[in-house]
Amino acid sequence: MKNAVQAVISGCEGTALSDKEHGFFKRTNPWGLILFQRNCASTSQIMTLTSAFRDAVGRKDAPVFIDQEGGRVQRMSPAANPEWRKYPSASRFGELYRKCPLHAMRAARNVGRLMAEDLEKAGITANCLPVLDVPQPGSHAVISDRAYESSPEIILTLARSHVAGFLDGGILPVMKHVPGHGRATVDSHKELPRVSADRAALESLDFRTFAGFADCPMGMSAHIVFEAIDPHNPATQSKRIIRDVIRKQLGFNGLLMTDDLSMRALTGSFHDKVTKSIDAGCDVVLHCNGVMAEMEEVADAAPALAGKSMIRAKAALKQRRKPLKYDIKTAMSDLLAVMEMPIS
Repeated sequence: MKNAVQAVISGCEGTALSDKEHGFFKRTNPWGLILFQRNCASTSQIMTLTSAFRDAVGRKDAPVFIDQEGGRVQRMSPAANPEWRKYPSASRFGELYRKCPLHAMRAARNVGRLMAEDLEKAGITANCLPVLDVPQPGSHAVISDRAYESSPEIILTLARSHVAGFLDGGILPVMKHVPGHGRATVDSHKELPRVSADRAALESLDFRTFAGFADCPMGMSAHIVFEAIDPHNPATQSKRIIRDVIRKQLGFNGLLMTDDLSMRALTGSFHDKVTKSIDAGCDVVLHCNGVMAEMEEVADAAPALAGKSMIRAKAALKQRRKPLKYDIKTAMSDLLAVMEMPIS
């Protein structure tokens, strides 16, 4: 009897699955795989890797994720292989928007379509984008130019255009970091941020972009404590924030995954991290670093993907479509315009 699908998105160590990893994925059956720069050497190599993962779990539609934002977060990088183009950070679209909104919206969509083509050719089905965080003065640089702008309205406009290009190319979006990372004064990869802003301030600014994108098929939680709502638990592990803010107030009904459980913002054993996140209301946990001992612990703690979480997972995957034709000359012209635009 085939093992049930686990509520896990896992990483792997290198550019090909080892025999041990193949056996682990076959035995544990994680819902999806996420790739990092260490996994990406060429398009053909990634296609072999993603095919091997799907062979191991026995699901042709098993999702494969990547963080391909552009700028400093680009896992398929021309530094690793010149077959891949260099893409702009989100903030470059914001700069163009201030000069010409119409050009910025078209460019965001066209660049998204170019990026989607790169991913689709490699067997990748979902991109962890858009970054909907609203950066605030004094916040840590971990977000900075990954954000489109500081205006929620401009962020939403550009994110909609950018994501439209990915959807046209058959790639699903994952909005992040719900319900907002823009006020964090420390890097959640290294320590736990605490936000002291009152709820009215959060609702008037930080939460607006996520409410405006609540129809996104998937979202990624923030490892951040919002003291005005739940002073004891980061959003990823807060039933109050997931139930009352993300689900009810923001109206997000898509699949909610955690940010990486390996990040130091979360404490305790991996068993505790998984249990607290799932109990709080996350549908799927994300573990990225490819360390087998940690992967085993996560797999031992993770439940089967079932009930509402399975419904959300299936609904998300159904939103993928076959790539549409596009005008590559105009898309390339827009990419060059954004990349070569003088920095203000």
